[in-house]
Amino acid sequence: MNMNTPIMTQASTTRSDALATNKVLRNTYTLLSMTLLFSAATAGVSMALNLPHPGLLLTLAGYFGLLFATSKFRNSGLGLVSVFALTGFMGYTLGPILNAYLSLANGGQVVMTAMGGTGLIFLGLSGYALASRKDFSFMGGFLMVGILVAFVGGLAAVFLEMPMLSLAVSAMFVLLMAGLILFETSNIIHGGETNYIMATVSLYVSIFNLFTSLLQLLGVMGGEE
Repeated sequence: MNMNTPIMTQASTTRSDALATNKVLRNTYTLLSMTLLFSAATAGVSMALNLPHPGLLLTLAGYFGLLFATSKFRNSGLGLVSVFALTGFMGYTLGPILNAYLSLANGGQVVMTAMGGTGLIFLGLSGYALASRKDFSFMGGFLMVGILVAFVGGLAAVFLEMPMLSLAVSAMFVLLMAGLILFETSNIIHGGETNYIMATVSLYVSIFNLFTSLLQLLGVMGGEE
C-alpha cells in the first residue's frame, strides 16, 4: 500500500487549482485590456462625432440589458460579443461627458487627473490583492448594500436636482469601487469567480464608475459646476 498516494493526490489537486486560477486571471486581464481599449475607441468616436448623451433612462436600460445578456451567455461565444457590446455602449455614453468636461477652462487637466488617479488606484489595489493573497470575500455583503444605497442616492440626486447629494454619492462610489476591485481580484485568486467574462465585467464596471466619480469630484474641486 502506497502511503504517499493521498499526499500526491492533494499536491496534484493544488497544482491544478493554481493553474486554473492563473488561467482565469490571465484571461480576465487580457479581456479587460481589450474591452478598455474598445471602450476608449467608442468614446473617441462619440467625442469626434459630438454625439448626444442617450439620457439616464436609455443608459440604464442599455447597461442592465447588456449586463443581463452577458451574464446569460457567459459560458458561450455570445458572452464575448455581449461584453464588447456592453463596454462599447458605456464608452459611447462616456464620450459626451468627456466633451462637456473638456469644454471647461481646466477640463483637460481634470480629465487627465481623473484618468491617472483611476489607473493608480486600480493597479495599486489589484497589485496589493495579488501580492498579499488576502481573502476579501467578507466585503461582499457590505459592497452589495453600499452599491444599492449609492445607486438609489444617485437617482434621487438626479431627479430631485440635489448637487450636494450627487457629490456625496460620487465619493461613496470611489470608496465602493475601490472595495469592489479588492473583492473581485481576491475572488478570482481564491476560486470564488471562475468565469473570466463575468470577472472582466465586474472589474470594468469598477474602473468605469471610479473614473466618472473622480471626474465629478475633481471637476467640483477645480471650481467648475
